[in-house]
Amino acid sequence: MTETEAKTPVESQDDDKHEPSENTPDSEGPQLKHGKWRYVMVIAAGFLAMFTTCALIFTFGVWQSLYEEMATQPNTPFTGTSTALINLIGTLAIALMSMGGPFTMVWTKLYSPQVVIIVGGWVFGIAFILASFSKQLWHFTLTQGVLLGVGTSMTYVPTMAVAPTWFDKRRGLAMGMIISGTGVGGMVWPPILSAIIDSIGFRNALRIVGCVSVTLVSLAGYSLGWEPDFENQVRVQTQGMSRVNGWMKIPLINWRVARTERFIAQASGCFLQSAGYSTPLFFYAAFARALGYSNTTATNFITVSNASNFVSRIIIGYGADKYGRINALAFTTLLSAIAVFAFWLPSMFKDSAISSSSADGLFITFTVLYGAFASAYISLFPASLIELFGVQNYTSVNGSLYLIRGMGALIGTPLTGLLIPESKALVSPISYERAGITVGVLLFAATVACFIVRIEAMLGSPWRWKM
Repeated sequence: MTETEAKTPVESQDDDKHEPSENTPDSEGPQLKHGKWRYVMVIAAGFLAMFTTCALIFTFGVWQSLYEEMATQPNTPFTGTSTALINLIGTLAIALMSMGGPFTMVWTKLYSPQVVIIVGGWVFGIAFILASFSKQLWHFTLTQGVLLGVGTSMTYVPTMAVAPTWFDKRRGLAMGMIISGTGVGGMVWPPILSAIIDSIGFRNALRIVGCVSVTLVSLAGYSLGWEPDFENQVRVQTQGMSRVNGWMKIPLINWRVARTERFIAQASGCFLQSAGYSTPLFFYAAFARALGYSNTTATNFITVSNASNFVSRIIIGYGADKYGRINALAFTTLLSAIAVFAFWLPSMFKDSAISSSSADGLFITFTVLYGAFASAYISLFPASLIELFGVQNYTSVNGSLYLIRGMGALIGTPLTGLLIPESKALVSPISYERAGITVGVLLFAATVACFIVRIEAMLGSPWRWKM
């Protein structure tokens, strides 16, 4: 590939344009384009949106464990249902959260982020309420799976698209603070859900969560609009598009960008990381029960993971701004793969190769490390897109990569779940061995793709560590 081909549209401009000016929105100097509180509102609103939608999606492990227990009981909606089919509910939600990206990006540009986010909050809440009336597995699949995923996409994708347009020097830190809402919500929701389920039943828990979600996301959506300068570019891009039928037009990525090794590597990393990422999240509680923990204690592992997630998102975001967002993306993905091979896999050999206490210690360590490093990809990859592909290609590249991530989750997570025998999922740690190996291999392959992106980004430029 020639030096000319290696450059993105932004790189073909003067190098000085890569350096944030003292007037940029997150400058530490006294001049701020829009006032300090405007940036605070963007972060707070984004945090609240993630606290509600993504946190509830990623705490599906609470429902997974409950539904698996119901599968062993007579006269329930899940009686006799396999682990893989229950897992499909959460997988569809996570997959559609990303796969809806191209459509959601069009709606966001055409109707405004605020409108899309607020409507998404209502779809999200109604999905939970409808699930509370479900009587059969396919009812839950449509409501708590498909509809919930659509609602999450309409909230998550606009939030992740809008926030980076407000920040430059501290974009990684800002995105880390916003996405840390997922970690805080992950700490708060599991014990609340468990308490509500134990006291008034899982159907009432679904209804309460639905009502709370509508309220919180509607409040968050009000403050999440485009940065004014970027909004002007959006208006230019949407000139001539009809608000009546333009909502079905997917923004096509520039072919010149799509055929570069850089984009191919980034897309491969998105697919592979997403294919492996969700499986441990869904099975934290079930695996803990296989180690011998009670249902209540097993749910706490989801809380521990999200506590680690919350702290690390902010620290990693700060480090990404200081040492390079692409560097942080590659190294955190590598560390998540190491956590699987070094800690989760050995913990599966309880009573056969290691003692019970050693297995517990290994799994606790894995929970903390995986929560810290694996989830960093979600906030770091959108934060790096502007510098990799240019402002003018940001929305189309962002939507395309979210679609690819959704496809990875939709394919990888169910297939990995099939490797776990449903009859042993709650009683035998070793039954997770094949799934654990698959997750580790997928994350390691994603790491390789991340380092290729870094190499590609350096072609035609002098060597520098920070990227």
